[in-house]
Amino acid sequence: MVRYTLSRLLALVPVLLGVSLLAFLLANLAPGDPAELALSQGDQEPTAAEIAAKREELRLNDPMPVRYVRWLGDVIRGDMGLTYTDSVPVLPELARRIPATVKLATAALLLALVLGVSIGTVTAVYRGTLLDEAGRVLALLCASLPSFAVALILIYAFAVILRLLPVAGYGDGDLRHLILPAISLSVFTMGTLVRLTHASVLEVMGQDYIRTAYAKGLNKLAVVLKHALRNALLPVVTVAGTQFGQLLGGAAIVETIFAWPGVGKLVVESIYARDYPIIQGFVLLAGLTFVLVNLATDLLYAVIDPRIRLGAGAQGRGDDHA
Repeated sequence: MVRYTLSRLLALVPVLLGVSLLAFLLANLAPGDPAELALSQGDQEPTAAEIAAKREELRLNDPMPVRYVRWLGDVIRGDMGLTYTDSVPVLPELARRIPATVKLATAALLLALVLGVSIGTVTAVYRGTLLDEAGRVLALLCASLPSFAVALILIYAFAVILRLLPVAGYGDGDLRHLILPAISLSVFTMGTLVRLTHASVLEVMGQDYIRTAYAKGLNKLAVVLKHALRNALLPVVTVAGTQFGQLLGGAAIVETIFAWPGVGKLVVESIYARDYPIIQGFVLLAGLTFVLVNLATDLLYAVIDPRIRLGAGAQGRGDDHA
């Protein structure tokens, strides 16, 4: 297990370097002069001399490779620069918004997992029935509707007409403000998990050990829960981990619609203000989060299915022997 973990960590190094390069280029190749943008937040237009002085202060006249290495060194030390709008450090500004985004993404993933796995399992067990067809239609509908459309429908139904839930806002962090954005963000993931669980359970139900379990006299519920579902969930774990990374990085639209004070809403506001340091920091953190979530998923998958790490170990021993 240790060798498998180390090999996965080493494989992340070039990925993280690629993400950092992408984040750096995003800010430095975007339209506009960073020095002029940093000076243009007030009412007066900066002069050419002020822009030149600001460029020298930000060391923008250095070659781009030199700037990238210097910026990467600052990032490793926890310094992502200052925002253009308020001249405050980028990293604390992002860190202040992260808990709200993690809370929303976690709630959306849990909701998608519970509903997606349950519906997918039931439709697979009762394959060919009206229940199966209804589950297929629901999964297709969930996978087809964009999150902003779901958000607007939910707001109109539950906040405007029924007046059961608040339209938007974070409130005091209570559950009522979380329900609508979590459902909106979870719909696509739920549709994906319904289809994946359905296919995985069907594949497992055709295995010999399932027929043996039935031959021993076990009822359908016991066979599904104790034998089929555990093995069928292996691919679901991988997809769920990937989806969680996507939920963390892709919640911007939902957060904006519901005025949810997360990182996504901050990035949307920064795009309008052309505050490139915030966007640059978000791309870097989103890439890092996605990579770490995938690493955790791989390790969890190896724990659930020991054949993965044993296969890695056998490969390593074969290489050593050669």
